[in-house]
Amino acid sequence: MMKLKLKLLSALLALVIGEAHAENVVVIGHAGLSKLNANTVQRIFTGKIIEIDGMHVTAVNHKAGALRDRFLQHYLNQKDDKYTAYWTVRRFIGKGIPPKELSSAAEVINFVQTTPGAIGYIDENELKPDLNVVSR
Repeated sequence: MMKLKLKLLSALLALVIGEAHAENVVVIGHAGLSKLNANTVQRIFTGKIIEIDGMHVTAVNHKAGALRDRFLQHYLNQKDDKYTAYWTVRRFIGKGIPPKELSSAAEVINFVQTTPGAIGYIDENELKPDLNVVSR
């Protein structure tokens, strides 16, 4: 009985930690971008919004991996394979190109800070005080 309780407690703890872990994606934007709601972030990363307040918006993704998976789940409610397929079709029919992929948080931060209208995401642990958080 004790082993069963420990297993249940362990499973519950893993679920809670996993859910908390999924929430720690922070969307950052160039200094000129204002706060954005989740729907707007979704529309930017699916190419449906390319301009906000007269400023061209350029989204950047992380390479496929855990952080990108958390971002896609939280903001787009989908998995990487569906997101990739979505962009394959959009590109094929001439409706845009997918966001550029960068390899690290440092690259995303540098791109966002130096490119007007840029938007990307990082793990909350990488957050620095001088970054413009546009969505959590």
